[in-house]
Amino acid sequence: MTHAAAIPTVAIPTAEPVRIPVREIAPYAIFAGVLFLVVMYFISTEQGALALFSGMNLHEFVHDGRHLLGFPCH
Repeated sequence: MTHAAAIPTVAIPTAEPVRIPVREIAPYAIFAGVLFLVVMYFISTEQGALALFSGMNLHEFVHDGRHLLGFPCH
């Protein structure tokens, strides 16, 4: 005799879009933007046309990054 086996069906839950809370992310985005601008200042301008620090240590530290990003320095 053959018996029909009942196969239980599982309902697949529908995926809801993830909500991004802008108010929680905004401080981190602002901090990252300010940090990016400070780093870009040191790479692009420091020890070039404008210098806040004396000496060439900072210039030599970012020298390769300066050429990689296309900023002239000498």
